[in-house]
Amino acid sequence: MQWSLVIPLKPLARAKSRLADTAAEGVRPGLALAFAQDTVVAALACRAVADVAVVTDDELAGRELAALGARIVPDAPGSGLNAALAHGAAAVREMHPRAAVAALNADLPALRPRELFRVLAAAAEFPRAFLADAAELGTTLLAAAPGHALHPVFGVDSRSRHRASGATELRLTGVDSVRQDVDTGADLRAALALGVGPHTAAVSARLPAAGQ
Repeated sequence: MQWSLVIPLKPLARAKSRLADTAAEGVRPGLALAFAQDTVVAALACRAVADVAVVTDDELAGRELAALGARIVPDAPGSGLNAALAHGAAAVREMHPRAAVAALNADLPALRPRELFRVLAAAAEFPRAFLADAAELGTTLLAAAPGHALHPVFGVDSRSRHRASGATELRLTGVDSVRQDVDTGADLRAALALGVGPHTAAVSARLPAAGQ
């Protein structure tokens, strides 16, 4: 099964505020963009991925991610993460009504195409499925098979919320790169230990706290 991925990205100036202990305010936008760049590059390299749609209103991010091969979808609802994801999924299915659609976090800088392939292959067995994050509280990927609505309920404790919504939790081992999103300095250090993409590596090299 081939998948269309929907990746949400808030304006870079407001991104990654929880990294304040690791990256200065002026650095965080570039770090958030680097995360998204490495996520998009790895996603497009996955052989189960047909295309990637990034939902964002950030002009710089839109230009940079489009140059990598992503389709940019303006965040027309402007009503938060779940509305952006539903809008992105609708935009994908307006062009490809029978598309299998998966929402993927934009902050997976260690993402490995082969691990993403394993997750998407497992998700293809269910109408809706999700993968919990490394902290086992949130969600990094939510998938909907053709003919099924995405119905995202990201936010606080989204692992429980997606389970309650009827989505099947994918319990896979060996897919750490798909689970390791980055919200805090500790998350960034964990991602660096896994091995991040070149964009994140370049920005992180200028962050002394990231390597501690």
